[in-house]
Amino acid sequence: MTGWLRRLARESIRGGERLLHTGRRRRALRELAALPAPRSILIICLGNICRSPYAEHRLTEELSRTGLDEVRVVSAGFILPGRPSPQAARRVAARRGLDLENHRSQVVTPAMAREADVTLVMAPPQFRQLRQVVGEHGGLSIVLGDLDPAPIDRRTIVDPYDQSDDVFEAVYERIDRCCRSLAEVLSCAE
Repeated sequence: MTGWLRRLARESIRGGERLLHTGRRRRALRELAALPAPRSILIICLGNICRSPYAEHRLTEELSRTGLDEVRVVSAGFILPGRPSPQAARRVAARRGLDLENHRSQVVTPAMAREADVTLVMAPPQFRQLRQVVGEHGGLSIVLGDLDPAPIDRRTIVDPYDQSDDVFEAVYERIDRCCRSLAEVLSCAE
């Protein structure tokens, strides 16, 4: 495939994502608002070292701000337990007021998935990965990026692993918007 054809295909996909985003966001917010107050939220990304630990800390902070301190928020991944967040993740998170220094990755277990009233993933294929690892599980599952109140180019919250601080900043800014949106809808559903 030539370069211009690849760019055209990529832009077509992004245009589709932008068009579908409003409906996906509306549906996700409606489903969340219809839930009884969750007791547990599970956030998943591939390695549980960049996106999901940051989202865990930010969502915990946002839920506390809205009076939902009792909601348990945990994060996990699909690979390699016991790893710390990379230096760039820790550095950018610290600039944004969150401490990832003591974080160590953990692998999602069937028990974690069963206990979660809400499961958030960073990319749609992670739903399939989750089912392969833990089987069917209860609770509501949502792509975190569907909660973004800003216009988007893609549904997936990209993995900033091994990228620049600027990429981490952009990813963490998006996670912040999504977590704020989630906390607001859950606080109104109470």
